[in-house]
Amino acid sequence: MARVRYFAAAEEAAGRAEELRGETTLAALRAALADAHPALGPILPRCAVLVDGRRHDDNVPLAEGALVDVLPPFAGG
Repeated sequence: MARVRYFAAAEEAAGRAEELRGETTLAALRAALADAHPALGPILPRCAVLVDGRRHDDNVPLAEGALVDVLPPFAGG
């Protein structure tokens, strides 16, 4: 299973800071997260999604124990 961590507005939309998920690709994970957390669906396309600290295409497989971070756009200066 992959461990998904949510930050800032993504955490608020998901209603949790993290969860374990069993999807096997990043594309499947994105779709499942949007279905499981309807408030997350509209912001997820704008989020940076990192797998083990790196950006990947949606076809990347999610290995057992992968760490996925969902980072919404941040404002500030």
